[in-house]
Amino acid sequence: MPFDVRRFDIYRKVPKDLTQPTYTGAFISILCCIFILFLFLSELTGFIATEIVNELYVDNPDNNSGGKIEVSLNISLPNLHCDLVGLDIQDEMGRHEVGLIDNSMKIPLNQGYGCRFEGQFTINKVPGNFHVSTHSATAQPQTLASHDYILKIVPTVYEDLSGRQSFSYQYTVANKEYVAYSHTGRIIPAIWFRYDLSPITVKYTERRQPLYRFITTICAIIGGTFTVAGIIDSCIFTASEAWKKVQIGKMS
Repeated sequence: MPFDVRRFDIYRKVPKDLTQPTYTGAFISILCCIFILFLFLSELTGFIATEIVNELYVDNPDNNSGGKIEVSLNISLPNLHCDLVGLDIQDEMGRHEVGLIDNSMKIPLNQGYGCRFEGQFTINKVPGNFHVSTHSATAQPQTLASHDYILKIVPTVYEDLSGRQSFSYQYTVANKEYVAYSHTGRIIPAIWFRYDLSPITVKYTERRQPLYRFITTICAIIGGTFTVAGIIDSCIFTASEAWKKVQIGKMS
C-alpha cells in the first residue's frame, strides 16, 4: 500500500453538507472578526511606534568632556550700559574669575542705554555659580534689582535605535528677585546662576518591539479569539438544541 502523506493532516476537512450554519454563529463570527481587527490594529500601532525607556544610574557617561560643561549665554539687559556689564565665575574647586571677556561679546541696545551680552565658556562639574554683574565696573547703577536663579542639573544620555548616544543635561530652576547691597551700602545688581549637579544620570533609550514578538502576539490574538468564540457558539448551540428538545417533549 503506497504511503499517503495526508495521514499527517491534523486539520481534517468536514464536508459542507455535514455542517449547519446558524444566525447565532454568524453574529458571533462577525463580532469575532471585528474584535480581531481591532486588536490587530492596536498591536500594529504599538509595533510601529518607538518606545522610550528610561533608567537611572550613578555614573559620568561623558568621559570625553574632561569634567567640564559647555555653557552658551545670551542675555539682554535693556537698562544697563555695556561698559558696566561683566561675567564672573566661581566654584567649589577654587575657581574665581571676575570680568571674564574670553569668547564674549557686548552688543549695545536702545541707543546705547542697554546691552546684550553673549558668551561661551566652560564650568567645572562641581557646585558653583556664574553671574552677569557690575562687580568689575568702577561706577555702579543705583536703581536695579538682582535676580537669583538656582539650577539643579541632571546629566542625561539619549540613545536612538541605531545605538548612537547623545549627551546633554536637564535642569530645574527656581528664581527670586531682590536688591543686593555691598559692604559700603552701594547697590550692586547681578543676575546669578547658581548650579549644582546631580550624581544620578538619566538615560533614555529608544526601543522597538521585536518582529517575533509581534507575530507571536498576532497568532495568540487570532487563535485565542477563535477558540473562545467557538466555545461560546458551541454552548449557545447546545443550549438551543436542548431547549428545542424540551419544547418538543412538552408538545408530545
